[in-house]
Amino acid sequence: MRQYDFESSVGYWLGTATQSYQRALNAELEKYGITYRQSHVIGWLAKDKELCQTELAERMMIEPPTLVRILDRMEQAKLIERTEAYGDRRKKIIRLLPAAEPIWEKIVDCVLDVRAMAVENFTAEEIQSLIAGLRKLHDNVVAQIPEVVQPVS
Repeated sequence: MRQYDFESSVGYWLGTATQSYQRALNAELEKYGITYRQSHVIGWLAKDKELCQTELAERMMIEPPTLVRILDRMEQAKLIERTEAYGDRRKKIIRLLPAAEPIWEKIVDCVLDVRAMAVENFTAEEIQSLIAGLRKLHDNVVAQIPEVVQPVS
């Protein structure tokens, strides 16, 4: 079997760090009864105000049927509303409802707590360098494979 140097792999450390970060965030969110996927729905909608289901599924990197089940539960809880798009009844537009506001506040608190823990031993310069490096990595991938990786604005 071909040898691979995981310790020197950007992809390995990016994936490992992402998993650790997601697990830590999920543990914080669970304290408030918020699922990781619900936090993604609320986060994207807090950022963009409204999205169609297809766009939301793409941003969350999940299959549309999986998103439908998440949205069904959130709609029952009166956190979101789904409406038909003007001119296309098949297309559903998702928006947050006022009941999602206090949950968004908890999500932001959890994100800030996990971020503080994750960069605890970093200098401000190291944090800025990490962000700049990740942006550059993202831009490099998007430049090579634009149809696969959608830039997040």
